[in-house]
Amino acid sequence: MEEYKYSDKEIQNEKHLSVLNIPIEIPVSEIETQINAKIKGLIYEDNSYEDEDNDNLKAKVWKISPIRVVAIDSSFLFEVPLKIWVSAGYKVSPLGITMSGYKDTEFSIKIRLISKIGILPNWQIKSETYVDSYDWISDPSIKVAGLNIPIKSMASRLLNKNFDKITEAIDEEVAKNLELKKNAELAWNIARQPVMLAEEFDTWLVVVPTGIVMTPLLAKNNVIRAVLGIKGYTQTITSATKPSVTAVAKLPNLQISPKVTEDFKIGLISLVSYEDAARLATAKFAGEKFSFLGGQYKVEVTSVEMYGQNDKLVIKAGLKGSMSGFIYLKGVPYYDPATQQLSLKGLDYDLDTRNAIVKTAGWLLQGQFSRMMEKKMIFPVGEQIAEAKKTIQKALSNYKVTDGVTLKGTLSDIQPDKVYLTPKHLYSVVFAQGKVNLRVDGLKGI
Repeated sequence: MEEYKYSDKEIQNEKHLSVLNIPIEIPVSEIETQINAKIKGLIYEDNSYEDEDNDNLKAKVWKISPIRVVAIDSSFLFEVPLKIWVSAGYKVSPLGITMSGYKDTEFSIKIRLISKIGILPNWQIKSETYVDSYDWISDPSIKVAGLNIPIKSMASRLLNKNFDKITEAIDEEVAKNLELKKNAELAWNIARQPVMLAEEFDTWLVVVPTGIVMTPLLAKNNVIRAVLGIKGYTQTITSATKPSVTAVAKLPNLQISPKVTEDFKIGLISLVSYEDAARLATAKFAGEKFSFLGGQYKVEVTSVEMYGQNDKLVIKAGLKGSMSGFIYLKGVPYYDPATQQLSLKGLDYDLDTRNAIVKTAGWLLQGQFSRMMEKKMIFPVGEQIAEAKKTIQKALSNYKVTDGVTLKGTLSDIQPDKVYLTPKHLYSVVFAQGKVNLRVDGLKGI
């Protein structure tokens, strides 16, 4: 009886677990430019001499020249030049005469900050900035009646107390300028767009994403780099029209991994109809006679029919000669990558056939007839697979998905999956393994 586990459509929609790589490159100069555009002029102002510390100081802090940013590994180093105006209250008694009032002074410092950068599963950039050190460009000093009033220590306390305002501003701008979520959403939905692989065969590549993984943000040569990997299933679909997809409303949580694999698989399909396979097999057996028991018995194969029974291929062979009629053999079809042929293994008589010939033609069991049939049941499909790989490789060499988005890939190893039997065809499915990158301009120099 004919029985099938799969339909043609199911095989054409078979999914293969893959990872689509998306390189991320962000020049540190871009971040430096954005931070300098946002942090400028007056940064901090204290207009009261009396506060909780009773420091008797008023102060204003300005950025006086561009902030320099250097990135090393997962850290930013910021160099922030500041001008500071201080109005200090004083009280002195030179020569026994008490004098008091307020004096203004200006001085400059250069602060060095270090910011550790990370990204949370909810896509939030987390940076922790702290003051590493600072240098006095010019010292604060106030003179009253020829006396130097030491306010450097007071100024230091003022700075230490208010450094958090500067570090908070830095953290805020780093988070804004490394905002990856919206760009990841863009890549996620672009990755789901069907790619025409072979127009002549109406073959499309569709990626069904299931998750996102990313390497830590690391800087080298003043460029922050990471690899975003969209994990999902690839499908090669045969369709006369572009398969439809719907946008995903919510991006899944991010997983951070030391490495994103480059394992991308595309299913390559070759198919042979049962009619064509039977015709090729019949041509191979035409006119050939098989002898048994030293030539006492001879048979000739007159016809071959084929159909499926779950995972096995059934061969109905017509015989004439010492035995006339039909015999049934069953074997498991498989694709041999070495010979690039569709073959059978374990070909043997169907149980009913075996029982029948034991009674009427036991000699047919002696001559390894089933093994001889197995050796001849081979069908070349390598050319189909090679042509499919060539066509897909050409499509992936530099495929423009849309403006600013390019798909580039290389296919290398061919690994057999299995042979599927459907009501009409034998499908040989192999994996073309390789590496596929999605280049999104928006993720280069955000």
